[in-house]
This record gives sequence, structure tokens and C-alpha cells, in this order.
Amino acid sequence: MKYITFDDIKKLNIEPYTCYEWVSQMIKDKNLAKLPPKISMALGEGEFCNVMPCVIPDKELGYVGGVKVVNRYPDRKPSLDSELMFLNMTTGEFLALMDANWITAMRTGAVAAHSIERLAKKDFSTIAILGLGNTARATLLVLESIFKDRDFTVKLLKYKGQEIDFAKRFEKYSNLHFYYIDTPEELVKGSEVVISCVTYSGKDFCRDECFDEGVLVVPVHTRGFTNCDLFFDKIYADDYGHVCHFKNFDKFRKFGEMTDVVNGRIAGRENNKERILAYNIGVSIHDINFAANIYRMIKDKKGLVDVDMHVPKEKFWI
Repeated sequence: MKYITFDDIKKLNIEPYTCYEWVSQMIKDKNLAKLPPKISMALGEGEFCNVMPCVIPDKELGYVGGVKVVNRYPDRKPSLDSELMFLNMTTGEFLALMDANWITAMRTGAVAAHSIERLAKKDFSTIAILGLGNTARATLLVLESIFKDRDFTVKLLKYKGQEIDFAKRFEKYSNLHFYYIDTPEELVKGSEVVISCVTYSGKDFCRDECFDEGVLVVPVHTRGFTNCDLFFDKIYADDYGHVCHFKNFDKFRKFGEMTDVVNGRIAGRENNKERILAYNIGVSIHDINFAANIYRMIKDKKGLVDVDMHVPKEKFWI
């Protein structure tokens, strides 16, 4: 079994557009996967532990799968941590234990960017971002890789100077033009795409009238937009089983999964007036697919740690 660290993965220099390609394929093939709803355990104020299993088809091994465990403790730095067990599900062989922090950030950003590419109004150019951590950076990196020739106005909600660091991260991208905004309502009003990467909020960010016709809202961590559930024209998600328990689910005007949009089974955006909400809760098919691709890229490289689990080689008795 290989032990694959954060640094091992980062050194591969995987391009943002490659992440977009990986999630696009997995969204298309979602119905081929075995994907039970994740187990989410609340541990305290802003603390949680999620356990996320799945099995997906694999072009070389038949089936691969595993479990990602992600937890959040607000007083820890960084507050979020993810680890992943990766197996060959055709043989049962335990292939790798790997850090999943890079995977989590980049697959989450790539899925958000995919929703924007699919559901935003045509020729959108104004993006608002709340929550300026790694997920927001990943989302913008992937989005820019999809629309390299388009200029964007990017409005950032001011928060403890993070907006300055965020803009500095993207200073080499001449097509991204940043503006710092004081309040969520100023930020959302006039924006065509609203991305929220705020990990925790106990209340909604904006009044209904702040959301213009044609807006797409992508609340990555689901918080802060429950009022939109009640009046937006369409709501999409990555998986029915992960959102059907939402308090307003029965009040959604129209709901569908993104895999059905991609495969042409249902319509996505049909005009530039529809207000659309995209709840991508985060499903482990993307984590395992990223793990499979990373494992292929890295398994024969020198310097990886091999771990002998000393598992029994024959039938044993207690």
C-alpha cells in the first residue's frame, strides 16, 4: 500500500483545467457509481465529521472505491482536514492511504466551476465571491481555465484583509479585475454569478430583492441562501440523496440533478431571466476519481512511502 502525502500530490502540478475535465466526466457517469449518502456528524458549534464512501467504474481496474473522511474544528489551523482510503474494488486490494486536502479543495472548486459553465446566463461577466479561502481560489482558478479569453469583473466581500491576499494570488491573470465590497447585499446586487465559500453562517446573507433576474447562486457549503429556496426558478444539486432532507426541499419550484442536465434528460438554464441555485453538496465520486487519476500518475514514482499492513495471508482463528 502506498502512503501519498499532500506534498506528493502538489508536486504533480495538476492543471486546473484537468480538474474540470475529471469532474465533468464523473458528473456525466454518476449513475454508474454506487453512492450512498454521506454520514455527517455534528460535533459542536461549527464542528463536524463527514464520512463519504463510494464505488466508481475504472478504465483499468474495473472498479475502484474507498472512503473519504473530512472534519472541521474552527480552532484548528487549518480548520478543515481530509484523508482518503483508496481500494481496488475488483480485488479488494487496499492501494493507498492519501491526504485529501488538495483533492477536496480542487474537486470542490472544479464542480462549482462546472455548474457555472453549465448554468450561468450566456456571456456572464460579473462574479461575486463571499468566503475567500482555498475553495474560492480553486473555483476561480478552474473557472478562469474554462474561460481564458473572457474578461471578468470579480467582486470580493471584504473580510479581515483576505480580499487583498485573494486578489494578489491572481495578479498575473490580466482578464480578472477585482473590486472590494463592504456588505453582502452590495456584493450580490448586480452580480450575474454569486459564489459563496463561507463554511458557516447562522442566517441568510441578503434580502430577496438583492438577487437580480438571471443570477446564478452557487453556495458551496449551502449556508446563507435558504430564502432563495422559496423563489428561485430552478434548483439543481449533485445528488438528490444529499439535499432531499433540506427544510425547504418540498417548496423548491423545480429541482434536478446536474448529471441529468449533462446527459440531456432535463433542461438546464432555458433563458437569461431564470434565477438558478446550484447546491453541490460534495459527493465522494469526485474524490475517488481524483484519487484514481493521482494514483496512476504517482504510483511508480520514487520516494513514495510503502506501508506493509501485515494483513493475514490465510484463514485465521481467534
